[in-house]
Amino acid sequence: MAKLAALDGSEPRAIDTHAHQPTAEFLEDAGGEMMQDAATKFGTSIETWDYDAMREEYHEAGVGRVVMLGWDAETNTGNPPVSNDYVAEVRDEYDDFMVSFGSVDPLKDDCVQEAIRCVEDLDLSGFKFQQIAQGFDPSDERHDHLWNTIEDLGVPCVFHGGNSTLGAGTPGGRGLKIKYGNPMLLDDVAAEHPEMDILIAHPAFPWEKQQLAICQQKGNVYMDLSGWLPKYIDEQVLQYAGSVLQDKVMFGTDYPMIRPERWLDQLAEYTDFSEAVQRKILWENAETFLGL
Repeated sequence: MAKLAALDGSEPRAIDTHAHQPTAEFLEDAGGEMMQDAATKFGTSIETWDYDAMREEYHEAGVGRVVMLGWDAETNTGNPPVSNDYVAEVRDEYDDFMVSFGSVDPLKDDCVQEAIRCVEDLDLSGFKFQQIAQGFDPSDERHDHLWNTIEDLGVPCVFHGGNSTLGAGTPGGRGLKIKYGNPMLLDDVAAEHPEMDILIAHPAFPWEKQQLAICQQKGNVYMDLSGWLPKYIDEQVLQYAGSVLQDKVMFGTDYPMIRPERWLDQLAEYTDFSEAVQRKILWENAETFLGL
């Protein structure tokens, strides 16, 4: 299979902007039954491995760094979080490989204080929100204090975009509501908090066009291509990624559900991006967004 021109060099350069822990902390404890539902939908099973194996796998695929995401959806799901202290500890051990984002549960009373602690005490680089799992509308004014705080802290946020496979196929989807994944809810946040950089994770099915419009109109909003193998990504999304949004789209997998080598092989197979566009999507846009 053809290799991406931008990855022909020997030094791993690509940056995966969307990775989760391949360990029990995320896949079993925080994920619980809804993660098993997602694995079934992805056609895989829940297996765990360590971070040494993860780093080796990524380097062999030509990926030098990953954004490792925290997770706290305890109020809505009842499952324990992947604690921010744990995320920081793993980052400290693999700081040549990981850029780590914390997670705060917006429904917890101490969410603002925890956000401050993540940045000022733990030195985490940003935040991850999964609105469907966490059960909240980011445009609700009750969350303005949290967004104001994060804006003042000067770090970026990753928000979920589109449907979710968590709970997929179960009666009632385990109570998870996909309406919270509509990227139009993030347009309000971006408009009212222009100093907060926002990365919308995934191509936002079934709201791809809305997400493209937001990324085109809001200078502080970006998107990644994680959560979908390239052969399943909407053609218009790929068209925009290679043209008008080439400076705002980034590579991501949703590891460990999607593995880096398979994703990159499909990008080479299903797109004809120029080498300049490949470099932007695979690492240059992420370097700018993350301040690397």
